[in-house]
Amino acid sequence: MALSRAAARGGLWRLGPAALSPSWGRMEPQLALGVSRCQVWCQVCCQVRRCQGRSLSTRAASRALVAAVAAAARRVNARYERYLERSFPRFYVLHSTFKTGVQALFLEVKEIRRIKSKMSRQRLSPQQLPYRDMERLRQFRRDVLKAIPIGIIAIPPFANFLVIVLMYFFPRQLLIRQFWTPKQRVEFLDTYDSIRRGSYPAVVRSLALAARSLPEPQPQELLQQLCAQVQGGARPHLAQLLAVRSLFSGSLLALSRLQVDHVRALGQVLFLTPHLPAFFLRYRLRSHVLEIRHLDRALLRLGLGQLSEEELRAACYLRGLNSTHLGRAECRAWLEQWLRLSCELQASEASLLAHSMVLLSLNYSRPPE
Repeated sequence: MALSRAAARGGLWRLGPAALSPSWGRMEPQLALGVSRCQVWCQVCCQVRRCQGRSLSTRAASRALVAAVAAAARRVNARYERYLERSFPRFYVLHSTFKTGVQALFLEVKEIRRIKSKMSRQRLSPQQLPYRDMERLRQFRRDVLKAIPIGIIAIPPFANFLVIVLMYFFPRQLLIRQFWTPKQRVEFLDTYDSIRRGSYPAVVRSLALAARSLPEPQPQELLQQLCAQVQGGARPHLAQLLAVRSLFSGSLLALSRLQVDHVRALGQVLFLTPHLPAFFLRYRLRSHVLEIRHLDRALLRLGLGQLSEEELRAACYLRGLNSTHLGRAECRAWLEQWLRLSCELQASEASLLAHSMVLLSLNYSRPPE
């Protein structure tokens, strides 16, 4: 009993019953015969090492089995995709696009979680984020809003088949950008731009009509000349836009005082539905324009030279220019001009920034006069 208490004080009992059993039963006689505590400890450690070795070998065998199963699954999937590519090429394109889209969406969600965690940890507002993080949040919100209708349709039982059919026949309306093929991406961006450009003449006509009601004769004449120049197919200069900036803050050309038809035409430039109540449409139009203004300042801090070609084209497209068929140099020149204008304007001059999406983009393919 005295030896047992001494062994407990020496640390043998700290190993617990799982480590000492069943070897402890063989060690009691050795303790009774006066074998040294060190020898008993060595035997216990050897027993524990053998148990750990068997556990490690079992885990290694499990990992090897999982790796083998994963490799076999990859081989089967590769054969299946080769079969689809040979036998059903059109379905293979849809299959590969869907798989790539799921992977891209998964990475996008992880990136959004990282950004949200960073904002919470550092107590940042969206306007304080770097350009790429701010743009990801903006685009993700648009994707979520677009995915809501298809999510509602998929709620009833057995509605998945209907969703698949709808997504196949209406990919532009129902699928988000991650699930578009490269060909569809160009085609759909052209389609959206043609819808947007359909409202450009209405915006310029409404602006010219509103200019006639301005009380100051000199700014009124400058604005009418600007509208006539754009309607004639010419591109305005940056100095011309800055010369009339005072008209768009407190006069009849502020967003809060524009005519309803004028606001609806401007809303279509930013892909806002025109079927909203006027007060809500004005609010959304202003918030979208100010969001672009915050993006412009973040982009200026980053520098245009840091953008990839895809990011450069996306930045131009967001601000009213169809960049799908323009070269990199043309996109960069237009975006530099836009940033010079945007970073000069205040938040109260959001109306001029919204109109500039039309004035600077309508005739960009033509040389300036």
